[in-house]
Amino acid sequence: MKTEIKLRIDGKNITTTSGTSLLEAARENGIDIPTICYHEHCTSYGLCRLCVVDVSDERLLVASCVAEAKDGMEVKTNSERVIRSRKTILELLNSSVDLNESPDIQKYLDECEVNEERFNIGYKRVHSVMDDNPMFIRDYSKCILCWRCVQVCGDDAQYAYAINFSGRGIETSISTAYKQELTASSCVFCGQCIDVCPTGAIKSKREWLLESGHSKDQVIRLTKSKRKRKKPRSERPYQTGK
Repeated sequence: MKTEIKLRIDGKNITTTSGTSLLEAARENGIDIPTICYHEHCTSYGLCRLCVVDVSDERLLVASCVAEAKDGMEVKTNSERVIRSRKTILELLNSSVDLNESPDIQKYLDECEVNEERFNIGYKRVHSVMDDNPMFIRDYSKCILCWRCVQVCGDDAQYAYAINFSGRGIETSISTAYKQELTASSCVFCGQCIDVCPTGAIKSKREWLLESGHSKDQVIRLTKSKRKRKKPRSERPYQTGK
């Protein structure tokens, strides 16, 4: 049974119910906390750490998307160390990933007055565009490893489990099992990964081709699925009757 919870966020008295995250409690009351990996239809894991907040009596900053609101909490969403943490996270992301197609993250870069030159000598994640099917293209140079696509492909929506994390450290990327082509995986081409991707790392192939300057006729030709002609019933395997 849910109970009423009272806390303070940025000096504002908040009333919510038990089981509500700090992020949800803040947004319900008009207090904005920036997020990247969080999506309202996906399970929260606090991967990006951009949503961290300062909670009284806590030594470390807390990821608000996974931290539960508790009675009597004192929370600050814009303390000095919160702002410093967000700024550093964004500077590191900007130094390693192509964020040109990420309007929300670009907005955060401006709001946090990010120094784009701070980590400019760091390792830049570079991947070739993966064009192995007629439906999607994957450009993991733009991937921030938010895990949204993996979640909707798995337990949060489709239960296809076609993609997951692969590799370690800076070499970590999203991949099919054994790096096989998407057409050889369990992908059902539902497109939900495209809907939740915040950076354009996974994109409709038709959209990508149009952006690349192809004509509509070329796009239709390049994305047309090859249909296999059905064999006559008598030629199909395991057919013994007429």
